[in-house]
Amino acid sequence: MTTRRLALFDLDHTLLPLDSDYQWAEYLAKTGRAGDPEIALRKNQELMDRYNSGELTAEQAAEFMLGLLAAHPPHLLAAWHEDFMQHVIRPAMTQQAIELVQRHLAAGDLCAMVTATNSFVTAPIARAFGVPTLIATDPEYLAGRYTGKILGTPSFKAGKVTRVNHWLAGLNKKLADFDASYFYSDSTNDLPLLEVVTHPVVTNPSPGLHSIATERNWPIINLFTNTADNKS
Repeated sequence: MTTRRLALFDLDHTLLPLDSDYQWAEYLAKTGRAGDPEIALRKNQELMDRYNSGELTAEQAAEFMLGLLAAHPPHLLAAWHEDFMQHVIRPAMTQQAIELVQRHLAAGDLCAMVTATNSFVTAPIARAFGVPTLIATDPEYLAGRYTGKILGTPSFKAGKVTRVNHWLAGLNKKLADFDASYFYSDSTNDLPLLEVVTHPVVTNPSPGLHSIATERNWPIINLFTNTADNKS
């Protein structure tokens, strides 16, 4: 059977009511695994503020975030990440977000999580949501260690469109092949991908994206409360 619909999901503040990248760095800092805790926490907050204002580049984020991966051997990172999943991520997964993903999967839609956060942090989260494909910023991995550098095109801003198109090309498909394509996101950083799908859905939006969605009559939903602001 031919898949006729595509469903793409941003992760941070879209399916999760938190930023997994920020929380992972905070987790490492608070447990003494990111150098001086005060310096790490301050740097983490600075990067988040710049992201929210639309002033952060993928390379600037990688210098700090991927540097945290490069500082430790993978077996320790894996053990810490499972603890992070147990205590930070799984408790934050709402039933509304899980059900949204499940509805698209049950309908037979082609689904992918498309996030700027690196794939080390997000691969277990995608599995927890049941999303079969992850498109994330990939950290370079050589000789059994992360290098602290980005591999290929970052899944960030217009890079998300590039990465989605590349993934679809590998399936001998393109966006125009689908009867409907959905992208769920909370951030103005994701406008490039929101603008190329047939059904942009603004999800728990930032004030800036809420304003844009209202002007363009895009649907607005909230997955973190029992109510939704649905606009047709």
